[in-house]
Amino acid sequence: MDITSITPTPAMLKALTHPVRVRLLGLLRAEGPATATTLATRLGLNTGATSYHLRQLAQHGFVEDDHERGNGRDRWWRAAHQATRTETPPPGDREAEETFDAYAQAVAVVMTEQLQRAVEERPVLPEEWRRASTLSDWGLRLTAKRARALLEAMVTVIEETEEDDADGEGVEDFVVQLTAFPRPGRLGAGQ
Repeated sequence: MDITSITPTPAMLKALTHPVRVRLLGLLRAEGPATATTLATRLGLNTGATSYHLRQLAQHGFVEDDHERGNGRDRWWRAAHQATRTETPPPGDREAEETFDAYAQAVAVVMTEQLQRAVEERPVLPEEWRRASTLSDWGLRLTAKRARALLEAMVTVIEETEEDDADGEGVEDFVVQLTAFPRPGRLGAGQ
């Protein structure tokens, strides 16, 4: 699949250190262009706060005006890219590391909420979709080099998966949340 993506600089990444902004960007990517009012309703926020967060995202290149929609009164927004890729900050760049960690916290909040909703909806899913879902984990003993190779291989499989025709029968949006990390409490326990 041919996905457009952005790899933000640490300064750009600061715009995504707020869970509301991660949610807004996710909604625009998943559901398409929308107004601040529509997004505010979806997220249970006021329009002023939503507009502020959208302007912050636009300032850093994550969203943009959708000039094909609306009129002078309605400002429509769309995601500028389909994916955000992050790079580990360089060692010793404390500000970049703190920004990356704040971004990771925001993503963890949003991913946890999405996972919780998926678990709550599971009982009402058609059997074929329950069987196509998993909440699995594996514990492996690997070097950092082998862990990185495994992660890259998994990303390659996901990125090379052909999407089904959007108008095809039975086609739905399918989310793959990929988390990979050393078991908490071991490497960082003494720090």
